[in-house]
Amino acid sequence: MKRTWLLPFFLLVFIGCGQVKQKPIEELTAKDLKNAELVDVRTPEEYMEGHMDNAINIDWYDPEFISKFSELPKNKTVYIYCKKGGRSAQAAKVLDSIGYSVIDLLGGYDVLQAQNTD
Repeated sequence: MKRTWLLPFFLLVFIGCGQVKQKPIEELTAKDLKNAELVDVRTPEEYMEGHMDNAINIDWYDPEFISKFSELPKNKTVYIYCKKGGRSAQAAKVLDSIGYSVIDLLGGYDVLQAQNTD
């Protein structure tokens, strides 16, 4: 019960605090990811339909999002993405506020999918 209010609390308190770094998803390189984590914050169902290589899935809608994310080291940069960019932007702000070095990948997975169909 206690944990179910954590996510809304962080959203209300920390959204808008600080400035999260951003990078267009199509500009992400293997060099960027060399000493970093890549996190897909979409639902497990979306993740199973397709995801970026080496991405781990931590669902933004999961009430345990913060505790699951806390398993990642804070000394690594975290690149974060979702389907279109909304969830990753929200998650990036929350994670930045609790000490993670986060880069929100603009455009989301849909941009990569569109590039692959062109």
